[in-house]
This record gives sequence, C-alpha cells and structure tokens, in this order.
Amino acid sequence: MQDHAGKGSVNELALGVWSRRRGLAVTVFALVFAGTAGITAFLPNIYRSTATVLVERHQVSETFVRSSVTSELETRLQTIGQEVLSRARLEGLITRFSLYPDMRSKAPMEAIVEKMRRDIRLEFKGAEQMSGRTATVAFNLSYRGRDPETVAQVANTLASFYVEENSKIRERQASQTTQFLKVQLEATKARLDEQEARVRNFRARHLGELPQQMGLNLATLERLQAQLHLNSTNLLRARDQRAALLKQLTGSDASGAGADSASARLIKLKRELVELRTRFSDKYPDVVRVKTEIAALERELVGVKADGSRGADATATDGDPSASALKAALSPIDMEIESLKAEEQRLRRDISAYQRRVENAPQREEEFRELSRDFDTTKELHASLLKRYEDAQLAENMEQIRQGEQFRILDPAIPGNRPAAPNRIFLGLLGTLLAVGSAATAAVLAEHLDTSFHTFDDLGSFTKVPVLARIPQITTKIELRRRRWRRPLAASAACIGIVVIVGLAYLVANGNESLVSLLARRGGS
Repeated sequence: MQDHAGKGSVNELALGVWSRRRGLAVTVFALVFAGTAGITAFLPNIYRSTATVLVERHQVSETFVRSSVTSELETRLQTIGQEVLSRARLEGLITRFSLYPDMRSKAPMEAIVEKMRRDIRLEFKGAEQMSGRTATVAFNLSYRGRDPETVAQVANTLASFYVEENSKIRERQASQTTQFLKVQLEATKARLDEQEARVRNFRARHLGELPQQMGLNLATLERLQAQLHLNSTNLLRARDQRAALLKQLTGSDASGAGADSASARLIKLKRELVELRTRFSDKYPDVVRVKTEIAALERELVGVKADGSRGADATATDGDPSASALKAALSPIDMEIESLKAEEQRLRRDISAYQRRVENAPQREEEFRELSRDFDTTKELHASLLKRYEDAQLAENMEQIRQGEQFRILDPAIPGNRPAAPNRIFLGLLGTLLAVGSAATAAVLAEHLDTSFHTFDDLGSFTKVPVLARIPQITTKIELRRRRWRRPLAASAACIGIVVIVGLAYLVANGNESLVSLLARRGGS
C-alpha cells in the first residue's frame, strides 16, 4: 500500500510540475532542439576516399640478383611520406584541384597545408611472420574533403606519388651504391697497381735472392762446389804430369833431386789446400798457412828452374834427342794448367755470389713477405669490390626495368556515395536527449526556486496552523485580458528565439569542417 501511495504521490507531483511548468519546459526543449538540429543540419558533408597500394616484392629472386637497396620498407615509407607531404607538393595539389576555397581567402597557405596534412591518413596492412615480426604487404592512403569526386582524385594522385617516389628512391639508392663502389674500386685498383709495381721492382732488383729461388741457389751452389772439386783434381793431375816431365828433363843431378823434392811437396800442399777449401773459406788460418807455403815453394822452384834449366836444356838438346819432344809436351800441359786456374777463379767467384744469395735470402724473404702481404690484402679487397660492383650494376639494371620491390595501386579510390561525417542520426538522437534533459532541468530548477504553496500538504509541512478553508483563484477581466496577450507574445518570443538560434547554428556549423572532425572524434564516427 505504501509503494502504491509513493508512486501515486510521485506521479501527482510530476503531473503538478508539468501542469505548472509545461510552457517553460516546451520552450527550453524547442530552443535546445532547434539549436542542435540546426547545427546537425548545417554541418558540411565530409567524404573520405581510400586507395589501396600493394607492395610487390622482388620479381627476380635475390638468390640470383641481390638488391643494393637495404633500407626497411617502413623507413622508406616514412621518407616518401615526408616527400609527398612537403609544402611544395601539397601547395601544388591545392592549386591543381582548387582545394579549401573558403580557407584560401582567409587563412595563410601554411595553415591550409597543415589542414590538408591532417586530412591525409596512412594505414599499414601487415602479415605476421614466423619470427613474430609484422611485414607490411600493403597500405591504405585516404583523403577527406567536401567534394567526393575531388576527394577521390586527390587520393589517387597521392597514391601515384607514393608509387613514383618509391621507384625514384630505389633507383637513386641503387645508382649511388654503384657510383660509390666504382670510386672505391678505382682507388683500390690504383693502389693494387702501385703495389704490384713495387713487387715487380723488388723481384727485378733482387733477382736470384728471392725466397722461391732458395732451392735453386742451393742446388747450383752444390753443383759449383762439385765442379770446383773436379777442377782441383784435374789441376793436381796436370801438375803431376808437368812435374814428371820436368824430372825427365832435369835428370838425376843434385839440383834435379832438390827440384823433385820441392815439386813433390808442392803437389802435396796443393792437395791439402783443395781439401781445406772444400770445408773452409779462404780466410781460415790453415788455408792461409798452406797458401803461404805453396807460394814459397813455387818461388823456390822458379829459381831452381832459372839456374839449372838452361844447362839441362843445352845438355838435353845436345846429348838427348828426346828432350825436344818432352819440352814440346810441356806446352799443352801448361796451357791446361792455366785454363784450370782461370776456371777455378770463375768457379770461386760464382760460389761466392751464390753464397751471398743464400745468406741474403732470409732478409729478402722477410721483405718480400711484407710486400706480398700488402699486395695479397689489396688484391683480395679489389676482388671483393669488383664482385660487389658487378652485383650493384645488376641491381641497378633491375631497378631501372622495374624488377625490384615496387608499389602498385591495387584498388584506386572511388567517390563516396555517403558522407563519412557527420553522423547526423547520432547527432539527432544526441540533440533530442540534450533537449529533453535541458527542459526537465529547467522545469525542476524553476519549481525549486518558486516559494509559493500549491497543495495543502505543502502548507501543512510549512506551518502547524490548521487549514480551515480553501479559496479558489479569482480571475478578473484584466487578468484574463493579460493572459490572452501573454500567450501570443510568449509564442512569438519563442519563435524569434528559435529563429535566432537556428541562425547562430548556421553561422557556427556552415562549412565548419573542424567542428565536424571534433564531433566525429567524440562520437566515434
């Protein structure tokens, strides 16, 4: 019973407030609804057109031709975006399509360009890879404006800009890579030629002392020492023959006996000298001593020959007919001895030269190793740069014939049939709710500020004095006349207010794209 009584009292209270404040509530509702409806009606239509650009990967497998463009796609798209959204490029589009005519007469070009940048939107479409990273396979490029045909044309133009700039950037990067490698290759080739000339001059200057000639030098030195040993043996044999012939010529006198003894000792010393030279150098003490003794004996034999040979010759010539034959046999032996001596000197010079080569070989090997190391390093660098340069040329040719990574407009932008903003249905519902809320708020506020009593309960709650009687309101003729005039005046004032509010709504909403953007963000449109 109490719930029904409570509900009845609430309904009665609401009906009482409505009966007393319905004029105010209707007026406030009409004014607010007129304002929101006017703004909703006068807001400009904003259309958005979107072009889809597909990212086509390399037409030729990187197994065969490796691209010289190594920048990430997302980074390149940001670079292209900065180029496309540059002031010069956007000013050209604004002039070409006569965009933002209202703003061009009132705002500076910088503000118009910034407005156009806000109207352009770029969205990436990616596919998740095995590594967890999202790879961009396409992107949407959209533009918004008031004319659907112009909006579609601008969106397609912007998409074509992206396609053209991507090709230009890839060709430019490929060309710059090729030019850079060409300069590096030329510098490396010059350095390689210089080092090759240094190696060639080193080989010519130290011919015979190079490390790779060490085996040949040792073999030649061994062969020359064997030839020297053979030469010494032949020289001893020739000297023995000459000593025997001299013995026959000089006879068996005392001087001849002394000469034979000296010749025998000379032959023995020379044999000993040959043996020592095969093991030691000419500066060895025993070699010097034997050479000194040999020189002394040779001078002694020369003196003996000078004193006794003439008598012997005369005697042999006069007394022995074979002396002439023996004397004739000495001449070829002497010539052979002289020839063997000359050959011995030549062999010793050659042995000394090859010994110097062998001794200098370690130093030359170190010098040649240092030269070869620099030369080999530069040669490897040159080969590597040459391979990279050839690859860069192939990559550049691939970019020029559009076989690299390219952008292709998959779905061109088309004019929109319905505006993207504002959402008038949503704004209409929102305006209606706002008008109802405003009317209810105004009625409740007016009722709260009114201090008059309307029911017995209101009076009883205010005072303890009992209410004896109720006197109805007495309406005079003057009051009736005022009421008849008051209602038309109030209606006229309300109409004028509605007209004023609608006019203000027109001034605020007409062509106000910023307000459309704000309402679209707030309303989720």
